[in-house]
Amino acid sequence: MKYSRKLSEYFLPTLKEDPKGAEIPSHRLMVRAGMIRKLAAGIYEFLPFGWRVVKKVENIIREEMDRIGAQEMLMSAMQPKSLWDMSGRWDVYGPELVRLKDRNDREFCLGPTHEEVITHIVAANVKSYKELPLLLYQFQMKFRDEIRPRFGVMRAREFYMKDAYSFDTSEKDCKKSYSDNYNAYKRIFKRCGLDFVAVEAETGNIGGQFSHEFMVVADTGEEEIIVCSCGYGANTELAGYSRHIDETDGNMLPAEEMYTPEVKTVREVSSFLSESPEKFIKTLIYKTEKGPIAVLVRGDDELNESFLIKAADVRELEKASDKEIAEVTCGVKGFSGPVNINIKIYADLAVTKILNGISGANKKDYHLKNINYERDFKAAWTGDLRKVKRGDRCPKCGSVLEFRRGIEVGHTFLLGTKYSEKMGASFTDEDGKEKGIVMGCYGIGVSRIVAAAIEQSHDKDGIIWPFSIAPFDIHIIQLSDEATAICEKLYNQLSVNYEVLWDDRKERPGAKFKDAQLIGIPIQVIIGKGYTNEGKLEVQFRKTGEKKYIKPEGLEELIENEKNI
Repeated sequence: MKYSRKLSEYFLPTLKEDPKGAEIPSHRLMVRAGMIRKLAAGIYEFLPFGWRVVKKVENIIREEMDRIGAQEMLMSAMQPKSLWDMSGRWDVYGPELVRLKDRNDREFCLGPTHEEVITHIVAANVKSYKELPLLLYQFQMKFRDEIRPRFGVMRAREFYMKDAYSFDTSEKDCKKSYSDNYNAYKRIFKRCGLDFVAVEAETGNIGGQFSHEFMVVADTGEEEIIVCSCGYGANTELAGYSRHIDETDGNMLPAEEMYTPEVKTVREVSSFLSESPEKFIKTLIYKTEKGPIAVLVRGDDELNESFLIKAADVRELEKASDKEIAEVTCGVKGFSGPVNINIKIYADLAVTKILNGISGANKKDYHLKNINYERDFKAAWTGDLRKVKRGDRCPKCGSVLEFRRGIEVGHTFLLGTKYSEKMGASFTDEDGKEKGIVMGCYGIGVSRIVAAAIEQSHDKDGIIWPFSIAPFDIHIIQLSDEATAICEKLYNQLSVNYEVLWDDRKERPGAKFKDAQLIGIPIQVIIGKGYTNEGKLEVQFRKTGEKKYIKPEGLEELIENEKNI
């Protein structure tokens, strides 16, 4: 028998009204459908109906991880500070790390991720190339002290996650492990019924050589992503583009100083001088571990700091203070320019093509007009420094790029030896030489997938579950006492092969229909007086609203056909 329940005996506290403070559909509907309840800011309890969906997602993930040879384990959520000191992340991670002390004043954290713990385990137990490769994973609650928890379980301080870690003898083999996990993730999200894209992404606090985010496409997504029909995708920090910059014809005019009192921003100066923003050279001053640098982008463009970090080959990048700007430009903030400054200049290509441009004069209340690249200033480096913008073309195929919004549900990282070298995870190779283990890590937000699925699939009445992760397959809605016998017979028959929820409550039909639409089980079988008169079942499909009237013996065939669509 499959897991089936009578609703009169099932803990499913649905609500008629939206909860206060719920900003997005998944938050509203998960509370109203009796899936979750709030315990504290960013902390939610999963009730039986919601937890069934989480376990459906978990089982899909487990099947695909096991398919690529991964081994499931469980690590401690409470981690000692000493491990994080070894990796160097204790002082880097920031206030999101939940820190605590035991009764002996020893410091710990509640794990937001488990790179340190898993590396410690492997370092202590793997010594030879014969014990590699290795792929280990777990399901566990994670903790991050979000500054502003919001959107229900989408951005919570406690969340359910699958994290996996690969260990290989070489970068080549690690890339193979990365590819295996990447492809497993694509199968997982497809099986969960999600419309998703994989995009190139920053590695952030996790670190490593490169990473990909798996984004569920939804209007309520927190992050803007760039995609192309050819399959290219990236977040805005890493999105490349194919660009052509037209040469501007004309003669260079003599540079002249313009009095621009209290006019600082590109918009203000553009209006003051009646010139378009494309004529402006925006000069930004940054601090780095190598010293201050100046960065130039066109007035209508926005700097991509990720591009700048790579171009300048720096780890630390911070906007200079007003005092620091004055020290390197001999001027004040809002009037910086590239002419006659003695620090390294990085310029976007578009800046080098501006004819008779405008910039700050490094002097309070003054700008320079008619300045030109090479004649009036030069850069130590030129290249792409601006953020991608609408109308840009794909770097792979040349098509116009699409701007969409996404919800991150998975992230894969090629770590290399970042953790293994610091934490002594090494092996002896065939020649007896000791080498660092090459690592990858792979996370999926299990509880986030549930919310993302709702964001993608709902209507004004409630949730519309895909079959693969629906809490139940079939919802029997009993509308009269006379239908009890046929409902019970059908419930017992269907429960052999399907998970069935039978609404046997003594409620008005209208209340039952509203709850049925709200909780979104894919197939509704409605049984009332009509069945006793005609001997046919009314079957309604939640996704389309289509209704069919069939004999009971044809129901299972109809269900199977619907599941395979």
